[in-house]
Amino acid sequence: MEFHEVLVVGGGTAGITVASRLKRISEYIDLAIIDPADNHYYQPLWTLVGGGVVDKEASRRSEASLIPKGVKWYKESAESFKPEENRVTTSEGTEIMYKYLIVCPGLQLDWDEIEGLAGNVGKYGICSNYSYEHVDYTWETIRSFQGGRAIFTHPDSAIKCGGAPQKIMYLADEAFRNQGVRNRTEINFKSANGSVFSVKKYADALDEVISRKGIRADYKKDLIKVDGPNKQAVFRDLDSGEEETLDYDMIHAVPYMSAPDFIKRSPLANSDGWVDVDPHTLQHNGYGNIFSLGDVSSAPTSKTGAAIRKQAPVVASHIKSMLKGGARSARRYDGYTSCPLVTGYNSLIMAEFKYDNVPSETFPVNQAKERKSMYMVKKYGLPAMYWRGMMKGLM
Repeated sequence: MEFHEVLVVGGGTAGITVASRLKRISEYIDLAIIDPADNHYYQPLWTLVGGGVVDKEASRRSEASLIPKGVKWYKESAESFKPEENRVTTSEGTEIMYKYLIVCPGLQLDWDEIEGLAGNVGKYGICSNYSYEHVDYTWETIRSFQGGRAIFTHPDSAIKCGGAPQKIMYLADEAFRNQGVRNRTEINFKSANGSVFSVKKYADALDEVISRKGIRADYKKDLIKVDGPNKQAVFRDLDSGEEETLDYDMIHAVPYMSAPDFIKRSPLANSDGWVDVDPHTLQHNGYGNIFSLGDVSSAPTSKTGAAIRKQAPVVASHIKSMLKGGARSARRYDGYTSCPLVTGYNSLIMAEFKYDNVPSETFPVNQAKERKSMYMVKKYGLPAMYWRGMMKGLM
């Protein structure tokens, strides 16, 4: 039986960030991470990979290179939780006891939820920037596009980086114009959401982008089936239940996403499968020595790396205070998240907001306006901030 003061389930953005922060607070904290991955990915870069701007290798680092010094790494998969006994068991049978548990394994991509999607991404004109293996196929498809119907989808589920399904659409529009095929191309945005974006300030700006680019946007339309060999996509109207079949020449499909299965079946999950936490403290509502952050938590905000950047200091502060024998710290999370909405190869709307979809902006400008400067922040600034700041526990 193993034991650690602090055990972190998940070595993605949230796990590495919070572990690095805790180690900076005290190098003597006995801390361990459970994660089976060989590699770690900066996924926000995949929009630019799919748009032909950067190589996908730039988004990858080895997991071993990011595990903070002095942290024990169990290169295994967490399997089950016994919170009454302060114990986690891995799929390999390793039992690990803890004083405090931080749960942040991210979410899972449910490719099988859309009929015909699993196994067919990367062929038949079916693209998805949510797949590292096939993200470069998106650019191959865009750059060789000769006209016809290009469809971009947003599923009826929570997803990570909620703006990504439309960002690649704006890049494709510009690429088609540069290639001289836009005048014989129909671009359709089929979203299961009720509008283009949840925050009105940015939704109004994006509606203008869609209008200017001549994109057809249809809402409350959920992709339920893709017939790759026949290049057809079936959508269900979420209000009427009616189904519509469309021919396509290219389709960028976003899979359903959910909490990992081992989380859904655990005593940590709420009725929707997410780890059940207080939205401001990120402490579990049933177990006081358990915290959760990142995509798997029930905190009602967009699932982004930017949210993690603000959540990790809160969790680390609480753990530090409790390890010293006190109660939680006074630090609270206000729901901050950010979505850098790429609208072209040199333009971006920097959406930043907190709980209740209230804008919470960093820069002294109107961030709903498309700007080249914000595009440069996305392309160069944010990756540097990620690798040199967040992953090191510095921000």
